[in-house]
Amino acid sequence: MTSAPRGIGKSIHSSDQAAFCELMIGARKAAGLTQHALALRVKKPQSFVAKYEGGERRLDVVEFIRTSRALDADPLKLLAAFLTIGKGKSPRAKAGAKWDTRAR
Repeated sequence: MTSAPRGIGKSIHSSDQAAFCELMIGARKAAGLTQHALALRVKKPQSFVAKYEGGERRLDVVEFIRTSRALDADPLKLLAAFLTIGKGKSPRAKAGAKWDTRAR
């Protein structure tokens, strides 16, 4: 069994991961969807949404794009919003931040 390269953590409990989870929760709520409604759109069980929102699992790139589109959000805008948050800061940390991530 091979080990992970040094310097690359596999923890799903990083501050960046928590910020990503908060961003995705915010995008879902901005779309006016429940976890169940989003799960129906991505053809997954509700637990899929609950697990990535709760930080129990990560979304791969394909899942992220599919989920973003199901939210009627532009995946590039979501990613840009995440990158502007700053390392270790949650989306809520920016007072009054507006996350306009809708697809246009």
